[in-house]
Parts: sequence; C-alpha cells; structure tokens
Amino acid sequence: MEMEELQATWTQMSEELDKQKRLTDKIILEMTQQKYKNKFHGITFYETIGAIICFAIALYLIFNFHRLDTWYLMLCGSITLVFILILPILTLRFLKKIKDVDISESNYKETLFQYTKAKNRLLFIQQFAFYASFAVMFTTLPVASKLLSNKDFFLMEKGLGLYAFIGVVLVFLFFFARWGYGCYKGVTSSAEDILRELE
Repeated sequence: MEMEELQATWTQMSEELDKQKRLTDKIILEMTQQKYKNKFHGITFYETIGAIICFAIALYLIFNFHRLDTWYLMLCGSITLVFILILPILTLRFLKKIKDVDISESNYKETLFQYTKAKNRLLFIQQFAFYASFAVMFTTLPVASKLLSNKDFFLMEKGLGLYAFIGVVLVFLFFFARWGYGCYKGVTSSAEDILRELE
C-alpha cells in the first residue's frame, strides 16, 4: 500500500512540475516577446511622426500642384510626391512586419528566419531612402522655390549663398541619414540578440 501511495504521490508531483515548467516557459516567451517588441517602439514612434509630416506636405503639394506651371516643375513635383508618400508607407509596413514576428508561434529556426527576412527588407528600404534622399532633395528645391516664393528655381539667378546653403544641407542630410541608418542597424541587432537568447 505504501508503495502505491508513493508512486501516486510521485506521479502527481511530476505532473505538477511539468505544469510549472510549461507555465514558466510560457511566461518567459511572453516576456521575451514584449522585450522584443519594445525594441522597435521608439523607431516606430518617430517614423509615425515623420509619416504624418510627409503626408501633410504631400497634401499641401497636391492642393498646390497647379502652381507648378512647367513640365519640369511638374516632373519634380511628381517625383517628390511619390517619394514622400511611398517611402513612409513602406517603412511603417516593414517595421510592423518585423515587430509582428511571433516568438511563441514558431520554433527557434523559423522565428529567426522570419526575423532575418523582415530585417533585410527593413534595412534595404532604409538604404534606398539614404541614397534616394539626395536625389529627391534636388527635385524638392525647385518645387519649394515655386510654391513658397513663386520663383522658378531653374530660371532664377543663383548666388554663392544658395550654393553654400545647398552644400550645408547636403552635409547635414548625409550625416542625418547615416545616423538614422545606424539607429536601424543598432535596434535590429539588439532585437536579434534577444531572439538568440532563446536558442
């Protein structure tokens, strides 16, 4: 009788330990998931604000597009419009995809594969934005000149001050874009470290 009671007690304790282990694993996964998502909170916040600003500028440009009265100003306006509408949407979409990688749904290998795919897309769009921002600056200048001062940038007299201003803006844009890309690399690397802790 004692042996049977001992076996029953042992079986019950074993089941309770298994339940506790499963519960602990679940809690660890939930905490890791939250920690992982929090890594992208700051960048998502700033990208959302940037997207709102881009959409406001796009609306202003759309409502004043008729003021771009030459084919080359219309072309510059169209390129600028496409850039400030599509890039924020793509960035926010890829940020959402990387944030939504679900740790608890897949095994470690699948999770890492999903993460790597999402990370590569996000970093690619940031690299594209880095280089495209220089080209778009040269389409934005004529549009801004026409809409803000009603002067055709291509026909107006350009002094040394304007060239100095463009040079300063290019240097600022280079360092700002490089800093932004570095932030993305840092955040994605830090998130990857969190995932690798699960191995």
